[in-house]
Amino acid sequence: MSSLANAFAIIDFVVEEQAKGLSFTQILNRSGLPRSSVHRLLKDLTALGVLTYDPDTKIYRGGFALAAWGAQVTSNLDIRQNCRPALKALHDALGNVVTLSICGEDSGIYIDKIEAQDFGLRLHSEIGKSFPLHCTAMGKVHLAHGPDSLRARVLSKPLEAHTEATITQADDLLSELERVRLQGYAIDDEEISRGLTCIGAPIFGLNGEVIAALSLTAPSHIYESGIPEATLQTVLQHAQQASLR
Repeated sequence: MSSLANAFAIIDFVVEEQAKGLSFTQILNRSGLPRSSVHRLLKDLTALGVLTYDPDTKIYRGGFALAAWGAQVTSNLDIRQNCRPALKALHDALGNVVTLSICGEDSGIYIDKIEAQDFGLRLHSEIGKSFPLHCTAMGKVHLAHGPDSLRARVLSKPLEAHTEATITQADDLLSELERVRLQGYAIDDEEISRGLTCIGAPIFGLNGEVIAALSLTAPSHIYESGIPEATLQTVLQHAQQASLR
């Protein structure tokens, strides 16, 4: 097996015995690996915070990094499950593509999607795929409601132009984000993909922070005369339905 596979095997052994922990000898016997390899892997895993080592008891246990990763994965699964009824209801109400996202380090991540089989335009919104924040409806929601540090990271890099409509100037993006906060929703009018318009809205957690965003995507020609107020309100209502507050 590769070093990576061996490291995961050791993590699995240790976590299985999290209550009591495992000693070096126990890990060595369970893994069947050379002593030097186990010693090196344990040193790396503890340095990364994946495992902890108590020098008094000489016992290894799962570390805080594992707990943080597990909490993040679990919370995102919960978000998807909790929001699914609202996403389906929005799709049923308006008949277009509906997506759900969370915010990563400096990009959005699709975690759910409902799309009619006969939707005429190809979307690149596969679950698990990341997307830029500055030129998407959900991305603007995350940027508008996220911490200052998130905006600083995004604005510290060039804002890539995906189409002629993409906002590429920092001041223009900041003004756009202020509008998003004031009106409660974001619009992507062919800013990342020609021919597509998206409406994004925030999903709030119990303490009022934005934990996710949903969007409705439709061919732009549908909105040639502007997005109807009824459509905007329907998106907002379903985002509120998905929210926990």
